[in-house]
Amino acid sequence: MDNNRNISTNTEEIIFYLDITTDFIKKKTLLKAIDSFIEEKSELKKKVTYSLVLFQQGKDLFTLYDKNAEKLINTINELWDEKDEEQSYFENGLYEILAHIFKISRKESKLYQVIIFSDSVSNLSDEYHTALYNLILKAKNFSTKINIIRLGEEKFYEDDVKLKVITSETFGATLYCNDRKNLNTYLNSLVKAQENINILETEANRILEEDYTFYEKLATDLISISPEDETICVICEEEICPICETYSDEVHKCYNCNAPFHSCCAAEYSITNKIGFPNIFRCPRCGALLKLDKDFVEIIMKEMAEESQAETEESGGYRIPEEYIPEEVFLEDEHEMKSRNFTPLKKKVKVGGFFGTEIDISSINSSSIQENSTEMIQNKEQEEISISSLKPPRTKISLKLCPICGATVKESLYCPVCGSKIEK
Repeated sequence: MDNNRNISTNTEEIIFYLDITTDFIKKKTLLKAIDSFIEEKSELKKKVTYSLVLFQQGKDLFTLYDKNAEKLINTINELWDEKDEEQSYFENGLYEILAHIFKISRKESKLYQVIIFSDSVSNLSDEYHTALYNLILKAKNFSTKINIIRLGEEKFYEDDVKLKVITSETFGATLYCNDRKNLNTYLNSLVKAQENINILETEANRILEEDYTFYEKLATDLISISPEDETICVICEEEICPICETYSDEVHKCYNCNAPFHSCCAAEYSITNKIGFPNIFRCPRCGALLKLDKDFVEIIMKEMAEESQAETEESGGYRIPEEYIPEEVFLEDEHEMKSRNFTPLKKKVKVGGFFGTEIDISSINSSSIQENSTEMIQNKEQEEISISSLKPPRTKISLKLCPICGATVKESLYCPVCGSKIEK
């Protein structure tokens, strides 16, 4: 099964956080830049919603989540004169945004892009920042990307390191806009950069073992079905569990969409579609974060391992894993296989997952592989030529710095971080 089949990569929520206390950027300039950004996003034909976070006078936090672009623009226009201009609450606002992401991620999975406009230095203690950093490490596993646009004429700020740590952990960017006329360019550079989040998501998705308690509390147990609920398991599509083949395997359901599950089916699905822990998974129907009893899942894992071992023994014993077999032994020419004494073996595999149809395929005899691969390696060693004797021509590598985010660009017309065009 596809590990990410429930993640709607066409659904994205963009959260604007206005941490603005000075008059460096005027309302008209900001609204024009955001409007241009929204227009660029609309061309990608994705389902995008917009959110807004800002502190009003008197330390009152205002939030607007999951609205359309028009509502966002109108709200900024209405609240601009009410924003707090005495102090920056950078960390406080980011805490609120992360809490929102965690709350929504319990019921559905989508992409999040946080864009922070900040013109003041954060002076909170390192302990406070460390607590925020720990939450950011968890948020990036929910497809969250944080970008910060620092507004002001200064070249260096006291909290530069803190900001860059926050954005780099989520594969975002820290941009420095010291000319208000260029705000539109800086903001639009993030449109293309966000498109890389699907590629970077796999690298970011490393859940730590010590975070188990956090994810366990975030997930929800399956609940009992009601008399009017369907009883056909959403995974095996059968009334009786095909794994344990007994009516004692009661059907339970997802609290969010009422999708029914056999206990055994849910356990096997959770093991193969885990988000970091074998007993925590997303509902295949709605994407809600669900959990199963940890001890029960461990029993199912043990049984699956024993069945796999038994199948290996029935198919002829030990077989060399493919990652340890040299590429040269994967031969496509049947005549060449026969000339090298490769003996095809029959092996059964299931097409379409655990409950799919079994078919017979041919594999290669492992003993023949070992003998022939050794011979090929010896022949290759005899044919090796000293690389120094080849004297390859030297090439001149062109390195440039991105004028927007300062990233190093190698032989490319576009910045790999922010997507802006590099002048020749």
